[in-house]
Amino acid sequence: MFAVHLRNKLFSIQQIFADSTASLLEIQLLDGATLLRNYKGHIFVGFSSLSETGKERQKFVKKLEEEKSKTVSYLINSCGLSPETAVSASEKVCVGNLRKSNSVLALLEKQGFSRAQIATLVRKRPRILVAKEKTLLPKFEFFQSIGVSKDLLAKIISREPTFFTRSLENQIIPNYNFLKSVLGTDERVAAAMKRTSWIFCDDVNKSLSPNVKVLRELKVPESCIKLLLTHYPEALFEKADEFRASVSKVLEMGFSPLKSMFVLALHAISGDANKVTWARCYQSYSDWGWSEDDIHMAFRKHPNCMLMSQEKISETMDFLVHKMGWNSRTIATCPTVLFFNLKSRIIPRCSVIELLSSRGLITKRLKLSTVLIPSEKSFLERFVVKFEKEIPELPDFYKGKVGVQES
Repeated sequence: MFAVHLRNKLFSIQQIFADSTASLLEIQLLDGATLLRNYKGHIFVGFSSLSETGKERQKFVKKLEEEKSKTVSYLINSCGLSPETAVSASEKVCVGNLRKSNSVLALLEKQGFSRAQIATLVRKRPRILVAKEKTLLPKFEFFQSIGVSKDLLAKIISREPTFFTRSLENQIIPNYNFLKSVLGTDERVAAAMKRTSWIFCDDVNKSLSPNVKVLRELKVPESCIKLLLTHYPEALFEKADEFRASVSKVLEMGFSPLKSMFVLALHAISGDANKVTWARCYQSYSDWGWSEDDIHMAFRKHPNCMLMSQEKISETMDFLVHKMGWNSRTIATCPTVLFFNLKSRIIPRCSVIELLSSRGLITKRLKLSTVLIPSEKSFLERFVVKFEKEIPELPDFYKGKVGVQES
């Protein structure tokens, strides 16, 4: 019974100290348990070890608390983090060497980082504070050597700091060499980098290189590959098998790989985020009565119509269909109109057409494209200047400066 009692006591003591982060303390507890189980003559030794362990644990915990408090204060006072953010960041980094962390902050300031950008960077990557200057500085120098300005680099790093943790020799430079071999100039590499810094995060041999090879096998013009890599690089960083599936889908929809529209369509269906947006747009257009053929027709005419917000689709369709009376499926034949600003282009032009119709100056039903597609100059000449004699205030009405009573 006494042995059982001791075992139960020991188990309770072990539970009390189970949350200790020091592996040494755990080993000492286990040693104490072994002594108690194996020989009753070691009972007092075992409890003595546990007592000493408790004191050591208290010292250890106190030291941890002091270090954490020191780190939190540093993150607030030197890095500009809020108290809540500083506490969260302190879980990922311990600022033990203030001189080292101060040198990192000094380097960032010298490289053009604002206080707000430093705070954002430290919040996202707290361990930047314990990085070695001899590791960071060459990366800054490299990107500046290829024409990336300090301002742009600071903006990119604070926004997406992951790429700056990659090895310069093993990741960044090899990726740059491949990117330049495709794009041709440092300016285009910088443009692609501005779009997403992930072009320096992934191994080009696993995705980018084989995906570019697929496009070249299809005879996609180099100018189109450059377009895709410069403006929509995320599409080319899909996993090779997923990229091939996207290419097959675009081909099945009737896009020619020889045309620039092919890479725009490829971008629209590539990546998890775009696929989610595609599904939402598909549902929105379906809700407005578009058939699958209507949706595919609109996509072929303007691939980005499948990357719009549901709110933009809804408000534009609602005005054109319910206010102006155009058939919703007619809009599928001219999806470009969905991209026009409702307040500055669509409503003013449609208001002019409604006014002219009410005065009998326009007698036939105009096509959607006739009203919204022409340039500003063409629209003014055809529908405003032309009828200024009949309605002198028409120019001001078009600009929204005056109202005109319909006759």
